[in-house]
Amino acid sequence: MMAASVTRHGPSMMLIEGSLTALTLAVAFLRPTLGAGAFARAERRLGALARRRTLSVIAVGLAAFFLRLAILPLSPVPKPFVQDDFSFLLAGDTFASGRLTNPTPRMWEHFESFQLTMKPTYMSMYFPAQGMVLAAGKVLTGRPWLGVLVANALMCAAICWALQAWLPPAWALLGGAVAILRLGLFSYWIDTYSGGGAIAALGGALALGALPRFLRAPRLRHSMTMAIGAALLAISRPYEGILLCLPVAAALVWRIHQGKPHLGRRAILRCAALPLATVLAVVAWMGYYDYRAFGNPLTPPYATDRAEYAVVPYFVWQPQRPEPRYRHKEMRDFYLGVELHTFEKIHSLSGFLPQNLLKALRGILFFSGIALLPPLLLLRRVFLDRRIRFLVVCVIVLAVGMLPQVFLIPHYIAPFTVAFYAIGLQAMRHLRLWRPEGSPAGLFLTRGIVALCCLLAAVRLFAAPLGLLLPVWPGVWASEWYGSTPAGLERARIQSELEKLPGPQLVLVAYSAHHNSMDEWVYNDADIDHSKVIWARAMDRADDLDLVHYYASRRAWLLRPDLHPAKLTPYPADGVAQHP
Repeated sequence: MMAASVTRHGPSMMLIEGSLTALTLAVAFLRPTLGAGAFARAERRLGALARRRTLSVIAVGLAAFFLRLAILPLSPVPKPFVQDDFSFLLAGDTFASGRLTNPTPRMWEHFESFQLTMKPTYMSMYFPAQGMVLAAGKVLTGRPWLGVLVANALMCAAICWALQAWLPPAWALLGGAVAILRLGLFSYWIDTYSGGGAIAALGGALALGALPRFLRAPRLRHSMTMAIGAALLAISRPYEGILLCLPVAAALVWRIHQGKPHLGRRAILRCAALPLATVLAVVAWMGYYDYRAFGNPLTPPYATDRAEYAVVPYFVWQPQRPEPRYRHKEMRDFYLGVELHTFEKIHSLSGFLPQNLLKALRGILFFSGIALLPPLLLLRRVFLDRRIRFLVVCVIVLAVGMLPQVFLIPHYIAPFTVAFYAIGLQAMRHLRLWRPEGSPAGLFLTRGIVALCCLLAAVRLFAAPLGLLLPVWPGVWASEWYGSTPAGLERARIQSELEKLPGPQLVLVAYSAHHNSMDEWVYNDADIDHSKVIWARAMDRADDLDLVHYYASRRAWLLRPDLHPAKLTPYPADGVAQHP
């Protein structure tokens, strides 16, 4: 499907990162004064910027936006390729058209696909936040991905702003820079249409950044910021958002119970009415959205699709569901193969702990990679710090809440991004003061890690010209900050060629018996009947002929995506298609 035909024999990015991290550790002990003067001058200049807090936040947001634009020649606008990409693009197209959902199309069995519902309406199965981002990009610029870019820039700026409430200004600025390098340039949060981590991380940053500011001085602007953060979590990652909001609410209740003079009950109530009304309004709107899209205000996103197709529940204490009637082999392969295999491993007593350790490792590698792991050696000191003890508690609550979850992809835990980076930065602060046998090894190591992150970003930028190995889709692609090779190119090429032809087109996709169910091609726009190109599943001869006759005004094609390259041929006039 993608650039899988490109063969690269160079080292992998993970190997390069691990090797350079080991080299940095060695230099820290052997030549700890290397580059001390240059590092000190750079720190003084950045420290001057960091002291101007508002300017720092703006600078981080603009840097995230314009750096990603600047590298487009080497890291172009991504093509949709994962299942979730197309699902969110459907939501974006729907919202951009001024609708909350779409009627079930005729011949809908041919259009069934992953992560979207066909009944009671045709819509993405996900919460609406990412679809809104894509809709904004499409309406304002004609490019949905620009909505993703703006969301990531806002996320990086909000991370810097939130960290300013917990750490000294220079370290908050460093946290914003790390967010750009590790999240905002190459990760799947920016290089797919489904990397909804930016919205959830933005919501979490607003909530965690406003909390200590409110506790120090109860102002309406701080409580409203927390409310906006909670609202963003409610429409993006509500379960993990609740795990974050629980300790935030507990901290507020505890301070009220303490009865601090500057934090009296009247001041709290004055600052609570409008924020609470805002959150309740968002919850009510979500109920209305659920009613329109899924037929019931109490039926949340996910539920309808999972009830229709999935046998695997989201939590380990839930039983496996009966196998539904699948109309397409690819969907059965996915739900009874990919998902069920994961569930069976974590659902056993012997697999529960190892699978949860793998989930934790996946999250750590995404947010820190290998380069940012050394400071965690001083994590014990962080746990003793009063400064960020609350954030440690937040992460513990998250860990407990994620233990029973069957699946974990890094954007699931995005609401806690600020907590992760605050803990890591506090560990770096301790590392900076570490002087084994009087040697400034900790100081060099702290500086070297920052320089290494910048170097790795440059190496990743030139990964293709250097022939470096990157993950290939379908496969593991979301666990590393450096993302994957460009994907979705073959489908995008065929889509572009068909759009250039006169008249509307109909593509019947015929998969081989050994097709990878993760590599899905059948997705459509919100208004299927008026789309230039319609993608449909090839079924049996009678069903296919019914579809071709229903769309008689369209030129019909048969596509075999599992051939290399994918083969597109006119649909046989006699209707006898030789499906692989």
